[in-house]
Amino acid sequence: MAWSIALPREVFTSPILSVTAPTTVGMLVGYLVNRAGKTKGTYKSLHKPAFYPPAWLFAPMWTVLYGAMGYAAHHATGAGYSALTSSSSSSTAAQSLGTNWETLYTTQLALNYLWMPLFFGLRRPAWALADILLLGGNVAALMQTWWKTDRTAFWLMVPYAGWLAFATYLNAGVGVLNKWTIGEKPKDQ
Repeated sequence: MAWSIALPREVFTSPILSVTAPTTVGMLVGYLVNRAGKTKGTYKSLHKPAFYPPAWLFAPMWTVLYGAMGYAAHHATGAGYSALTSSSSSSTAAQSLGTNWETLYTTQLALNYLWMPLFFGLRRPAWALADILLLGGNVAALMQTWWKTDRTAFWLMVPYAGWLAFATYLNAGVGVLNKWTIGEKPKDQ
């Protein structure tokens, strides 16, 4: 078996694990970044672009988004393989495409989890912006793969892709309005 950075197959085949694993890890990352208690103060002190949502919205929004993306991965595990094996005589092709989306899914989770420590932990909005741009490209590739194999999984990811586009705008807006510094005075003042 080839080396892979994908999550174990058991995470994808279990609907409970595929939904709770990304949600739980996302909450853990949020807790670890917030445990110093400075995130709320930092959030309040930011100059924010238009349409910046209230802080209370992020936790429920991410809970729903992680759940939807987790269920999409679970759905793609069954539907994607059955669609490929019924339309293709080669199970090797199905295995290869499965490994491809599993790697894309796992790397998008890693990039997603990295954003909050970059933005709030290290207070580097430019690094966080680079991360979210990579994340957007990764999610686009994942969705393109799922468009071919499982339209339900694709549509379950649409709200996440929309939120990422909005979050990219917010990240860039905060960066520009705060002169790419968070929690400290800009150097030219």
